[in-house]
Amino acid sequence: MSEGTVVRKCAGMEEFQRCVELQRQIWGEDDLEVEPATLFVVAEETGGQVLGAFDGERLIGYTLALVGFRDGSVFLHSHMTGVHGEYRDRGVGRALKLFQREEALGRGIRLIVWTFDPLEIRNAHFNLNRLGAIARKYLANLYGLTTSPLHLGLPTDRLLAEWQLDSARVVAAVSGLATEPEDDSTTIALPAELDQWKQSDTGAVAPVQARIREEFTAWFARGYAAVGVRKSAAGMEYLLTPWSDF
Repeated sequence: MSEGTVVRKCAGMEEFQRCVELQRQIWGEDDLEVEPATLFVVAEETGGQVLGAFDGERLIGYTLALVGFRDGSVFLHSHMTGVHGEYRDRGVGRALKLFQREEALGRGIRLIVWTFDPLEIRNAHFNLNRLGAIARKYLANLYGLTTSPLHLGLPTDRLLAEWQLDSARVVAAVSGLATEPEDDSTTIALPAELDQWKQSDTGAVAPVQARIREEFTAWFARGYAAVGVRKSAAGMEYLLTPWSDF
């Protein structure tokens, strides 16, 4: 990030409204599907997070997280993280997530979860390889069909990322020291043409989505977790290993 870029908590309706406007620019959804500023207010008032990345006075990215409760412990569900198109691939998303982690740990929260599209391999690389999250739950058409052009008219299938903030795996990943597991692992392949199909032949994407839905569901039922992505001879592939390793 540039020296003038900072990440901090957002405060007040004016900054929440700026998050909503940035959301419209990033996802391009119909107004009926845009999360309103009132949800940001609720998150702020109930122990969630509304975090912003600012280039000077300009909001260039944000994270919205809500509070959850599972197995006797509080966690955060990171509902949205978005970065303005002009600022992608500059470390803004990573800075938002690392700030999010430190803020949560400072309150004794040890788990953050979020969902991501398994067809978006760059997001998978960021979530699994660079942040050290794992995924062991596949959610078919979680949000239903939407008006966002990013979703290509397909079911909104998602993987659930689990970020155990103080685990050895996450500490290694955020420190750039993560290693790839080798024993008892399996893979789920994505074709090299996938990104091209998203631009020019979206009909070819649906069979890929259907196939990986079946494969992820079957491996997760056997106790495996997705722990990374890597290049393969055919394109890209997810690496899965028994989740008890963690």
